[in-house]
Amino acid sequence: MFPEPSLAKVSRLSDKFIAALLAVSLLVSPLWVSPVYAQPTGAPTLGPASAADLSPALERKLGEAIMEQGRRDPDYISDPDIDQYLNNMARKLAAHAPGGAPEIEAFGVRENVINAFAMPGGFIGINTGLIVASEDESELAGVMAHEIAHVVQRHIARGLTQQQKSGHLALASMAAALLAAMVPGGGANLAAGIAAFGQAAAIEQQLGFSRDAEQEADRTGFEMLRKAGYDPNGMAIMFGRLMKSSSLNEGRGGGVYSSTHPLSIQRMTDMQNRISQLPLARYQASDEFWFIRAKSRVLQATDPKSLRLAVEQLQEETSQVRAERSSLSPVRRAAAWYGLSFAALSRKDLATASNALQQAQAIISNSPYLDLQRIDLELANKNNSNALNIAQTGMKRWPERRSFAQRVAQCLQLLGKDKEAVAFLSQQVKRWPSAEPGFFQMRATSEDRLGDQVSARQSMASYYILVGALPAAATQLQQARTLSQDFYVQSQIDVELRQLTKKIMENRRLLEKLK
Repeated sequence: MFPEPSLAKVSRLSDKFIAALLAVSLLVSPLWVSPVYAQPTGAPTLGPASAADLSPALERKLGEAIMEQGRRDPDYISDPDIDQYLNNMARKLAAHAPGGAPEIEAFGVRENVINAFAMPGGFIGINTGLIVASEDESELAGVMAHEIAHVVQRHIARGLTQQQKSGHLALASMAAALLAAMVPGGGANLAAGIAAFGQAAAIEQQLGFSRDAEQEADRTGFEMLRKAGYDPNGMAIMFGRLMKSSSLNEGRGGGVYSSTHPLSIQRMTDMQNRISQLPLARYQASDEFWFIRAKSRVLQATDPKSLRLAVEQLQEETSQVRAERSSLSPVRRAAAWYGLSFAALSRKDLATASNALQQAQAIISNSPYLDLQRIDLELANKNNSNALNIAQTGMKRWPERRSFAQRVAQCLQLLGKDKEAVAFLSQQVKRWPSAEPGFFQMRATSEDRLGDQVSARQSMASYYILVGALPAAATQLQQARTLSQDFYVQSQIDVELRQLTKKIMENRRLLEKLK
C-alpha cells in the first residue's frame, strides 16, 4: 500500500471521484507509494476470508460500482496507451500469483502524489506520480505486484468484513450509496451518500493493514515480480525511497503513509535477505516504460506552473551532457523528447511539438509512440488524410496496439467516412469485445450521423455496460426498442433488456446483503 490521500486533497476532487477514492482510502485502505497494504488493526490472523461475509462475486460488484462513478472524474485517465501498458503489466504479474489470481483491472489516475491503491474486486489504481517517481520499470512493477498480492490474498475482503463485524457503518454506508446509483437519477444520491460517509475520517485510523498482512503481500509480490521476469531489487529500491520520503516529510503532511502503513526496517531487511539469496541474473526492462513515464509526467501537469516544471525535467533528460554523465539510455532520451512534443502539442505549439518529435525520431526510428504522436500532429494540422495513412500503416506494424485502431476510426470520422468507420469499428469490437469501451461509443457517433438511431443506441448501451453504468445501458436499450419498427430487432432488444434487468437486480441483492 501507499500513502493515502489527505481529506484536504480528496475534497478537491469531484463528488463522483469521491465515491471511488474515499471508498478506497477510507474504506479499503490504499496502496500508495510503497509496498504496504491495509487490513484493520486487530483483524484476525491471515486465515481465509469468509465467503459468506464478502464473497468474491460481491467484492467484484462493489468494485464495479465504485469504478462506474470513478470513471466520470477527470482525474481518471482514459488513455489506451497507459491503460494497455498497466494492464499488460498486471496480467504478466498475476500469471504468477500462487493459486491463480482473480480478474485484475489496472487504471491510471492523474495525480502527482506517489501512490497506488487496490479496491474491492481486483481494481488497482496507479497514480501518475508513482509512474514518474519510478527510476526503473521494476520499481513500478514491484508496487503493482504488492497490490496484486493483497487482492490475491483477499486482504481487502477481510478488512471490510472486520469493519462490519466490529460495528462500523462504513461498509453499510457505502453499500447504501452504491445502491442509490443503480436506479435512473441515482447519481446525485450516490455522491451525497459517499461524501457524507467520507466525513467519518476516524475510520481511516482503523484501516491500516496488519504487519502480517503487509509482510505476506511483500513476499507474495516479490515472487510474482521475480517469476514475471522483473528485477526483484526494484521492490526494495522503491521501499527505500518511500521510507526516506516519509522520514523527510514527517510532521509536514507528507508522512501519511508512514503513519497508516509503516515501512519497517524488518520488512526491508526481509526483502534484502531474499534478494541476496537469488542467483545473479540479467533483467530486461521494456522501452515502453520510458514513454509511458514521459507521457504521465505531462498528463499530471494540470496547471501552467506544473507544466513548466514538467518540461524542465524532460529537457534535463534530453541533455546530451547529462546523458554522458549518468549513462541515460538512448530510449530514455528519445522518450523525453517525445514527452516534450506531447507537452507542446497540449499547448497547441505545433512547431515546437514537431521539432521535439524529430529529435526523438533521430534517436529511435522504431517506436509506436512516436508514430502515434506523428498522427496527432497531422490531425492538429488538419492533415486528416495523411494522419489516416500513418494510422493504417501503424496498425499493420503494431496490430496489438488499440491506439492505432482508435486513430484510424477517428480519422475516418473526421473525413466524413462514417459508413467506413462503422464497418471498421465493428471489426474492432469483435477483436476486442471488452478491452476498449470507446470503440462502441465512437461507433454510436457514426451510426447516429448515418441516421441509424436504433443501432446508435444499441452501441451506446454496449458502451455503458462495459463501463458498469447498467441503468444507463437499460435506458439506451429502451429507447432503441421504441424507435425500432422491426419485430426481430425489438425481440432481440427485449431479450437483452431482460438479461440486463436481471443483472441489475442481482447486483442490488448482493449489495443489500451489506446493509
